Amino acid sequence: MSDHKHARAMGAEQLLAGRRICVCVGAGGVGKTTTAATLAIGMAMRGQKVVVVTIDPARRLAEALGLETLDNEPQRVFAPGSKRLNDAGLPDIKGELWAVMLDPKRTFDELIDRVSPSPERAAEIKRNGVYRQLSSAVAGSQEFTAIEKLYELAQEDYDLLVLDTPPAHSATEFLNAPGRLNAFLGGGALQALIRPTGLGMRLLGIGATPLLSALRLVTGVDLLTDLTRFLSLLGGMAGDFTARAARVEELLHADTTGFVLVTTAEDRPVQEAIAFRETLRASKMPFVGTIVNRVAPAIHAGTRAGLDGKLAADLADRLLACARDHEVLATRDRANIRRLREGLGEQPLLVVPDLDERLSDASGLFAMQQELFGD
Repeated sequence: MSDHKHARAMGAEQLLAGRRICVCVGAGGVGKTTTAATLAIGMAMRGQKVVVVTIDPARRLAEALGLETLDNEPQRVFAPGSKRLNDAGLPDIKGELWAVMLDPKRTFDELIDRVSPSPERAAEIKRNGVYRQLSSAVAGSQEFTAIEKLYELAQEDYDLLVLDTPPAHSATEFLNAPGRLNAFLGGGALQALIRPTGLGMRLLGIGATPLLSALRLVTGVDLLTDLTRFLSLLGGMAGDFTARAARVEELLHADTTGFVLVTTAEDRPVQEAIAFRETLRASKMPFVGTIVNRVAPAIHAGTRAGLDGKLAADLADRLLACARDHEVLATRDRANIRRLREGLGEQPLLVVPDLDERLSDASGLFAMQQELFGD
């Protein structure tokens, strides 16, 4: 049985059966955002109310969905009887598709609004210079806010939430970043820093005073004052962060959550995908399967003799050379898919042929949906 036929034995609908949350993970550049959108489309076509949270969709993906802009609040893409999609000659939609483009800064602000004891405290935190940097630039803030947005949407009435995660070179990078930030905001490190006699504040005050004074003269920023005030403002909210982190952890490990690994059949992404799977296994995350994008379909290049009299000699030579190059890629992809199967065990694996040139409008996304769902 070929890899493509084997993939059709199970479709994405079976992959996501019984799941309310689908987290698409994988390295950057493997088509994760498009895959997340396509999974959401497929389940919406089958009658579900679905929201997809994208990190930074390519402009053509937004255009393919018929959207000029996306923001941090869910925006309805289509619903039953959607005129735009029906006019494009596409199937009737039984459910609803909503989309969100994650805004880390705004998501962080909304979290502060929710956990602050008063609007005044929230406003003061958000005005703080250290907070403004933390909420938009610190390592892990995008991962943290992706999970935070997922948790927020899980409280609403969607049948399925599909999360497109930030590009990561390892699953550990994505899975651990929210925990590291939560550990700081709600853990002992913050408490040690905010104590007036704490070692961290003493070192900052003594060792960095000349540098910070110079910085203030040049920029007008009083970093030490901002940092001291920021830590003090957050101090009373440590318990809220800790409790919220526990609820998020429970959500990610629930049986109704499924992690989908997205990759291509190239050498390095395959190696990274196998490593991703091991991290998910070690973290006891509910893994449901793998999607391999942009797979070169098998072809037979043929011979020069078969083209004689049909094409000019130079054109026939170029066509054969192109076909042989494609055959090399297809052979490599088949070998790497076998390697993936061996590395992943008996877990489901879906194969999507290279549709890259077609994914510029709604019909292209529906073509990918057909491949994933076996329509």
